[in-house]
Amino acid sequence: MSVFERIFHAVLFEALAIAFSVLGLMLFTDHPVSSLSGTMIAVATVAMLWNMVFNAIFDRFFPGQRETRGIAVRVLQVTAFEGGLLLITVPLMAWLLSVSLLDAFMMDIGVTLFIAVYAFVYNFCYDHIRAAIIRKRHAHGLQAHS
Repeated sequence: MSVFERIFHAVLFEALAIAFSVLGLMLFTDHPVSSLSGTMIAVATVAMLWNMVFNAIFDRFFPGQRETRGIAVRVLQVTAFEGGLLLITVPLMAWLLSVSLLDAFMMDIGVTLFIAVYAFVYNFCYDHIRAAIIRKRHAHGLQAHS
């Protein structure tokens, strides 16, 4: 993927993740929407940067067609990504929401479990849609040259 596409992939992922996470946290905490939104935007910004760096490194260890990656590789990708992200986001959430590290950890685990499933579905769909677009562009390019 190009740098532009990695940025697009990460921004789309995070925009949807923020919306879904704020909705989920609203159901399970008594924090105001404004505090949750600000916190999730900060967490998403960190996650977006981590996403680009982590996935560029991950792609070097697992080269080839992304859409052909099996479930085991995708589970490894999500687990490693989310584990690294927790190390940064728990203290950030504790500070921004004025809660203990334990409370922030519990909230972050809830968000992380949701995001793990979301990331699996998002990346699976993104990779397959991307591959279909590339195939279609390639097919149109071949027809134009015939």
